[in-house]
Amino acid sequence: MTDILKELQSLQPIDHDAGEIFSGKKSKRKVRGFASASSFTPDLNSEYLFHDSSRDAVVWFMDSSDPLYVFGPAGSGKTSLIKQLAAKLNYPVFDITGHGRLEFPDMVGHLTVEDSNMSFQYGPLALAMKFGGLFLLNEIDLLDPATAAGLNGILDSDPLCIAENGGEVIKPHPLFRFAATANTNGGTDETGLYQGTLRQNLAFMDRFWLCKIGYPKPKDERELLHRKAPKLPKEVRTKMVEFANEIRKLFMGEADGNYRDTIEVTFSTRTLIRWADLTVRFQPLARQGIQPVTYALDRALGYRASSETRTILHELAQRIFPQENKE
Repeated sequence: MTDILKELQSLQPIDHDAGEIFSGKKSKRKVRGFASASSFTPDLNSEYLFHDSSRDAVVWFMDSSDPLYVFGPAGSGKTSLIKQLAAKLNYPVFDITGHGRLEFPDMVGHLTVEDSNMSFQYGPLALAMKFGGLFLLNEIDLLDPATAAGLNGILDSDPLCIAENGGEVIKPHPLFRFAATANTNGGTDETGLYQGTLRQNLAFMDRFWLCKIGYPKPKDERELLHRKAPKLPKEVRTKMVEFANEIRKLFMGEADGNYRDTIEVTFSTRTLIRWADLTVRFQPLARQGIQPVTYALDRALGYRASSETRTILHELAQRIFPQENKE
């Protein structure tokens, strides 16, 4: 723990050119960040797909007067969006995943025995507030509302008092940021897809800047598949994106036609890339009469679904990839 604290103490805040950081073109606008990455800074993914809804999070990083609440459907890239923007600014990210039994001390820290001595080990929230960085609370709508409301003072920029550490008072570092992700907007789950989510306290939610994230545009995902799986024919990549968006509609209950019921799985961009990659790898199976697209589909997504949903996946694949299912 001592080495971690020394590393965080050495971080140097600096001003970055916002245009250069976020778009690659210099501008006159500045955004605060750190001079270099730390062991808590996410790895920057040069192929990450920033879609339109990321603009809100970019503006938030440039001038974050309020904490940020990012919500959207499963697999839309909420957490990866925040982490990739943080990586561009060399922000340390201290993240934790919410659940029904998570309590405030789990975020702040606890006493522990180190080298035969009792010492306090800072939790992710305390580290972000003390040294600067992003505290990322994923799945915040799974928290007990009473526990979430205990964060109200932090959201209002109040100091953190740690009684277990001799009453230490931590004033928020100038580069302390608080972001949360969720599948719901904190009100309620109208779809019935996200079991375990809880309606959050209205006063708690009033403290957030809300940002809704959707799935990327088809043209953006087609371009991404072109970069990630260039060996696949363009027609196949295009149909894969079409298929993924049909599954997303089914997941969100927005599908037309024969499929009116929702399904329990969806296509993230990560799953789409995995499907394309596996389809390329399993191409030799075509010589054995096995269709690589549908074979890879099971291994990318289908085996995570119920038998009924898997049947729907294959029926839809037969409709969209008819040439892949001819004997």
